[in-house]
Amino acid sequence: PHVRVPTQRSAPTPTASPDAILIRRTMTEIGPVADKVTSYFYALLFVRHPDLRSLFPAAMDTQRDRLLKALLTAAEHIDNTPVLVDYLQNLGRGHRKYGTRAEHYPAVGECLIGALSKYAVGVWDGETEAAWVRTYTTISQVMIDAAAADELRSPAWWYAEVVAHDLRTSDVAVITVRPDQPYPFLAGQYTSLETPWWPRIWRHYSFASAPRSDGLLTFHVKAVPAGWVSNALVHRARPGDILRLGPPAGSMTVDHTTDSGLLCLGGGTGIAPIKALVEDVAEHGERRSVEVFYGARTNQDLYDIDTMLRLQQSHPWLAVRPVVDRHGLLQLPDAIREYGPWAEYDAYVSGPPGMIRSGVDALRDVGIPSERIRHDSVEELVVIGD
Repeated sequence: PHVRVPTQRSAPTPTASPDAILIRRTMTEIGPVADKVTSYFYALLFVRHPDLRSLFPAAMDTQRDRLLKALLTAAEHIDNTPVLVDYLQNLGRGHRKYGTRAEHYPAVGECLIGALSKYAVGVWDGETEAAWVRTYTTISQVMIDAAAADELRSPAWWYAEVVAHDLRTSDVAVITVRPDQPYPFLAGQYTSLETPWWPRIWRHYSFASAPRSDGLLTFHVKAVPAGWVSNALVHRARPGDILRLGPPAGSMTVDHTTDSGLLCLGGGTGIAPIKALVEDVAEHGERRSVEVFYGARTNQDLYDIDTMLRLQQSHPWLAVRPVVDRHGLLQLPDAIREYGPWAEYDAYVSGPPGMIRSGVDALRDVGIPSERIRHDSVEELVVIGD
């Protein structure tokens, strides 16, 4: 099942706990053979617990190291309780949509220990195994508790009917769906989405609008090479099709307790959550400055520029600046430096991983501190794929 990793990696704890030292030593040892660890982990899981196979996609090549990567990421943060708990609670809530139950966790832990003990033989001993057992017990209990609390508040998933499918370019579609029951979320967040054509394969997509009075949800989807879900949504989905939605997640939301300006960088379909943030500011009646840089490789890729310019016409506090890369050069960082100053702005970055990395670097260069730069984790985007 799907992995979420912490939005911001924290600095290493100055004095690591004994368990954390043993955990990291194990991870260093298995680093060069991570693929073998992953394969052996799943082999153990499916041979010893064949009933769990149905929780995973039929084609495991899209699954690969997601579950194991989630466990190892959690273990790495074992000394950073706030980051760890937030991460694990999201993971626990998100795993409800796969049918994961509390009784499944011991089986996963047993096979995790089995795989690590086989491939970390150079450092594995009774003390190390005890550290991993304690760590996994902590990890699983936080996830189980979060799932149980979430079960009292919301369903494990929502059914949603496609009500509009607008093909904006040959590979980008704007898809609007109607969930079968109220779906609470915040502008700037994202959800996981499953199509009827690829059961148990979930992908993340940002909401392309603030919450609407009619309850409809909109997503911008770009079909990518070998992207099973994205290609199905762009080229196969039609009104009347039924999708499944997981719970909302993500912290790239507007802080309405401040009147700081917003500096928003959206690349490609990354403009979707930026549009939602603009609508959110408008609905709160705030007249705070919002500057949007809309990056694309070609003019055609500015598929939503008309919508953004209409928003600019309606709101005098909004400025929208399209930035098209020339000859493969990333123009967005240069455009940011050309305007400003930005020191008093909160920054939001959304788009492909490379664009997020260069955008964050450019924002730091112009004086915006890291704690005022919000984006969904680059690691998460890499792990999720499309």
